[in-house]
Amino acid sequence: MSLPEDKRLTLEQFYRLRETSDEILEYVDGVVYMSPSPSTKHQRISGRLHAQLFNLLDGGNCEVFHAPFDIELKSEEVEGEKIVIPDLSVICEKEGLEESKFVGVPTMIIEIISPSNQAHDLVFKLNLYMQYGVKEYWIVNPLINTIQVYTLVDGQYRQKDVAKEKGMIESAILPKFRVDLERVFS
Repeated sequence: MSLPEDKRLTLEQFYRLRETSDEILEYVDGVVYMSPSPSTKHQRISGRLHAQLFNLLDGGNCEVFHAPFDIELKSEEVEGEKIVIPDLSVICEKEGLEESKFVGVPTMIIEIISPSNQAHDLVFKLNLYMQYGVKEYWIVNPLINTIQVYTLVDGQYRQKDVAKEKGMIESAILPKFRVDLERVFS
């Protein structure tokens, strides 16, 4: 959900708004998006994926961060100011890490959709992350127990894999990151 077009905010106004709000707020070129509070199932899925990624990446060159953690998307090819809060972000270029956010482009992003934000994650964020060059984007849908994996090929996302309810799904860019759907959705 976003604010009306005539209510565009500067980045400074956005940060002031966040100081007075308990909501999960994102910012894209003056428009503020409010994310729903995560459900119990959402939190379980996020926790399981975070634990698996943390254990896999611990001591390596990449690190996983879970929401709420700001990602300030920055790229020389794309203009604008964008602050997003993915459910999970894998960051391999650690020079962009600051005290309370990451500035740059994560290597991988995982979003767990909710009934009220399906279009936002399935269309808007997919296109946004593709535009910025996120190498891999996972969309986890607990409403129908599916995971879709998109990888960046020649500047465009290609669906690498999709699985529903059971089976294994794996990352194209993180060796050994394989997810058992029955375990994730149980």
